[in-house]
Amino acid sequence: MSEAPAIHVGSGKVRELFALDDERLLLVASDRISTFDVVLPTEIPDKGRVLTGLSGFWFARTRAICPNHLLSLRSDGRSTECRRLEMLPIECVVRGYLSGSGWKDYTATGSVCGHALPAGLAESAKLPEPLFTPATKAATGHDENIDRARAVELMDADRFDEAERLSLELYRFASEHARARGIIIADTKFEFGIDGEGRLVLGDEALTPDSSRFWPADDYAAGGTQPSYDKQFVRDYCETLGWDKAAPGPELPDDVVAGTRARYVEAFERISGIRFDDYLADPDVVLR
Repeated sequence: MSEAPAIHVGSGKVRELFALDDERLLLVASDRISTFDVVLPTEIPDKGRVLTGLSGFWFARTRAICPNHLLSLRSDGRSTECRRLEMLPIECVVRGYLSGSGWKDYTATGSVCGHALPAGLAESAKLPEPLFTPATKAATGHDENIDRARAVELMDADRFDEAERLSLELYRFASEHARARGIIIADTKFEFGIDGEGRLVLGDEALTPDSSRFWPADDYAAGGTQPSYDKQFVRDYCETLGWDKAAPGPELPDDVVAGTRARYVEAFERISGIRFDDYLADPDVVLR
């Protein structure tokens, strides 16, 4: 008997979500790219496959720390069969370096999400210890950085503490792995859900160029923004246009598209140690 057809149940900035049955979902990562919360009209070839492949790579290597939603990767390299979860109402952000909205908060208040920091830190400085800095999930507009007190208004306090512990463990494991391969994971965002047995489970994507800041270690120097393997390359281009950061977004020229694809693919290959062409030929290579 053939399986029932997948039913489309939602669209994100990058992913399409389909229901396979009552227990399984299909996540399909497109090649869309968003910046400043606006999906741009130009796609980045193979971007969705990089996100899917890297997430699969990390899911396979972090099971001892935390269970995850992955059931299988499909042969197109961009589709993930996964377990349904009841997702937490917060994004679980870990920062090892002072950048992005964390840097903006620090310059304004001297702290990040309730964590007081030493005075005089430079932009992109390595933090004394990685920080767990949760954020709201905004239906529209920008996510908002929040502290623990605000987060436990949205969810159970013990579950929040568990999410914090697992996020920090995952970040430390991944940052050591990546650093040995010449990449600094400056910060990253995890999403967790609760499964039918009441366990906290890692879902969505994990430790990709879309959910993280990846910096080349050889070029790192605190005191300003850093070159990166993530979509900062596109953000920087868009900043030169005088665009008001409202939809519709600008078209990307061919050189920015090619440069962005190259950065995504290089991040995949350096972190995984797997040739991207080998992944395209057999996506399960990242799970071994």
